[in-house]
Amino acid sequence: MFSMPGGWEWFIILIVALLIFGKRLPEVMKSLGRGIVEFKKGVKGVEEDVEQSSNKSTTKKLDTEKEATKQENK
Repeated sequence: MFSMPGGWEWFIILIVALLIFGKRLPEVMKSLGRGIVEFKKGVKGVEEDVEQSSNKSTTKKLDTEKEATKQENK
């Protein structure tokens, strides 16, 4: 139904952006870039936290299984 804008659409979007933001456009783009970088850092941090949590739970599970096996062998 909807697709990415083509050549003329991008040109019109650029003209509208220049009309709206004018001289502030570089500042707006810089702020947008910083926001994207911060968002990616946040997502990466959450992914690392999830990975660490899953590794800890896996390690706990393996340790519990080892203890159970040791107790069965006694």
